[in-house]
Amino acid sequence: MELNKSVEIRNFPDMDVAYIRYTGPYAGDDKLFERLWNELFQWAGPKGLIGGKDFKSMVVYHDDPNITDESQLRMSVCITVPAETKTDGKVGKMKIDGGEYVVARFELTANDFAKAWQWVYAEWFPASGYQPDDKPAFELYPEAPKNGKFTVDICVPVKPL
Repeated sequence: MELNKSVEIRNFPDMDVAYIRYTGPYAGDDKLFERLWNELFQWAGPKGLIGGKDFKSMVVYHDDPNITDESQLRMSVCITVPAETKTDGKVGKMKIDGGEYVVARFELTANDFAKAWQWVYAEWFPASGYQPDDKPAFELYPEAPKNGKFTVDICVPVKPL
């Protein structure tokens, strides 16, 4: 896929994240993602939780859209937080398990995300010597969107075949 910039296997540590979860259809709904991100950042900003050298923002996908009914799909917009962070209201906290992940970096428009995920599973995995592990996959955003383009790392937990 021409939008792919790099692919590597990376070992992630466990990550504590604050999140807002959504259940239902989400594919291609940029307004939904924008609303969820705004809610999370409005909660985190006054608490001093945005930024810093280890700060990460991500979206965790809890279900396989090829198996789960669209109305039951769960995803969480997340930011990394210190382990002792207290959450409230719509904001929850969870741990993302560390371990080996394939990390495929893409430069995408909002309409390209599904194609990028498809490339990882249909093109990269069959030739890789790896298979997906059972932990949730996530998108990591190493930088803010620019000119309608997103730099995104698609991170899928892996184990050897």
